[in-house]
Amino acid sequence: MKASPWLDVLDEAIRSCAAHDRTDLAGRLRARRAELAGPKVRVVVLGARGQGKSQLLNGLLGAAVCAVGDDVTTTVPTVIEYATGPVAALVPGSPVPLVEAGRGADSLVLEGPAHSAPALTSADRTSVSVESATAVANGRPDVARVEIGLPRALLETGLTLVDTPPYGSEPDEHARAALATLPSADAVLLTTDVTRELAPGELDVLERVLAWCPTVAVVLTKTDLVPGWQRVAERTRARLQQQGLPVTVFGVSSALRLIAARKNDAELNTESGFPALVSYLHHELMGNVDVLRRRCAGLLAGLAAERIMGPLRERLRELQQGGDSELSARYRAASKQLERLQREASRWQTMLSDEVADLTADLDYDLRDRTRRILREADEYFEVADPAKDWTAFEDWLRENLTAAAEANSRWLLDRFEWITRKLANVIAVHRPDAFAPEDVLPARPTDEIAELRGPNFEKFSIGQKLFVGMRGSYSGLLMFGLATTLAGMDLINPISIGAGVAFGAKSVFEERGTRLKRRQSAARSAAHRYVDDFFLAYGKESKDTVRLIHRELRDRCTTVAQELRTEISEAAARVKQVIDAEAAERGTAMRDVARRIDELELLRRRAEALAPRSVPRGLTA
Repeated sequence: MKASPWLDVLDEAIRSCAAHDRTDLAGRLRARRAELAGPKVRVVVLGARGQGKSQLLNGLLGAAVCAVGDDVTTTVPTVIEYATGPVAALVPGSPVPLVEAGRGADSLVLEGPAHSAPALTSADRTSVSVESATAVANGRPDVARVEIGLPRALLETGLTLVDTPPYGSEPDEHARAALATLPSADAVLLTTDVTRELAPGELDVLERVLAWCPTVAVVLTKTDLVPGWQRVAERTRARLQQQGLPVTVFGVSSALRLIAARKNDAELNTESGFPALVSYLHHELMGNVDVLRRRCAGLLAGLAAERIMGPLRERLRELQQGGDSELSARYRAASKQLERLQREASRWQTMLSDEVADLTADLDYDLRDRTRRILREADEYFEVADPAKDWTAFEDWLRENLTAAAEANSRWLLDRFEWITRKLANVIAVHRPDAFAPEDVLPARPTDEIAELRGPNFEKFSIGQKLFVGMRGSYSGLLMFGLATTLAGMDLINPISIGAGVAFGAKSVFEERGTRLKRRQSAARSAAHRYVDDFFLAYGKESKDTVRLIHRELRDRCTTVAQELRTEISEAAARVKQVIDAEAAERGTAMRDVARRIDELELLRRRAEALAPRSVPRGLTA
């Protein structure tokens, strides 16, 4: 015998759940499949407090089976099935756990493991009378549900009616117990009294119920209290149609139904509106069981497909949005670094040339300024000092000052190059401060050894020279004063002329000594100037050579570091690009796989929608 098409769709949904590691959904669907394949049709009756829900069941069954009253609240579900004789039992247990709200309208049906009640023996059940079963259960917290069997023709074909606790605006335990019956419902009767139109909360409940069970009817109760209830019913139908809710609407009066049952009044029974509802249950539901099964299976399969497709769509969006953002950012950063290195290549070379040119000029000026100050001090010194006596001390002073000038100049040279090195490092390799370590680039200081200072030749003023100069000077004095004294009758050589000759000779000696001192001072200054000039030329040449050497070394080092950075960044970018390309290939494969699975699930969903269209099916209207 060939299986029904809806079974094939449901089985495919179960296989899809298992294939996508959703064993919880698969377990739920298997449990529901077993129920749909069974002979019973479960009709769940829902309603808010005081809307005539339990009384509606009493009217359908023609007996006071469910406890009613202003101070009576149904707390546990009541399952009413066919039995050859009246029988009732309390089934112990705890309420069925439900998933918290906020996980989707279908979470109640699909999320979590399939609930399977433990097998109960007859000893586990508590037999009670049919009339008091629900009243007793409402006062017992240890009762999970009430099971009642009645010999009714309405139930004989397999129809099962389920009374539920009332729902309200807040999701209390009673409302949870009511909603827990929906996963196994083949159809739902939503009760509301006809004294008012459907409230927004009831419309919300109706939409939620339709998300779980595709076959729903709204039963307007207490029509005996509203003479023009037909207008309310028409407005309700129009509103439901406007909201796009495929729901059948009935109007009934349970009070008239029970009175008609007691009096066996057929006309009053017709006025109660129950014959249309009974016909709906008996003919439209039980007469179209396969339609009910198909719609339930289609809804469940569609919900399961949507639930599986949700994460797949999220995954597909993630794959379409690109790969690892961190890798992409690293690749973009590497590309920008390469571009920056290329732009900075000419910049740092120009910067280095300009800085070295400035440094050379500054060093030359500094050295010249220092040596000129030394020469000024030497000139001032030899204005009064006698080089013949003080040359040794002057030579030591001059060497010390030139050595200090050379050390200061060379220290400034190295400090400036160290500053230039750090400046270049900030341009070329800001993230590698160790790439331009000064000890790797800068050589030792220029030599500060000073050449020997050769002093001038100072001629000695010997005693013979002094006598010769004295005699040469005394001659004029002796002759001049001797001639003058001869006029007085004295001899040419007399004491006066001799004294004058001695005085003139001494003066000549003193003048010669001063002249010789000036010549020695001039010679010393000339020697100092020549020595300082030689020092300036020699040390200046060595300083310039050092600058050129450091310039070349620093330029080569910058070129090497820039090349190393380019190579390093290029290799890193290439590695990242390889990873990105590999991920792109994997992502493309994953995208195709996810898209294929979504297409398969979409096909399953369309097949499921074909089984359960969102409209009142033909044969299920009233």
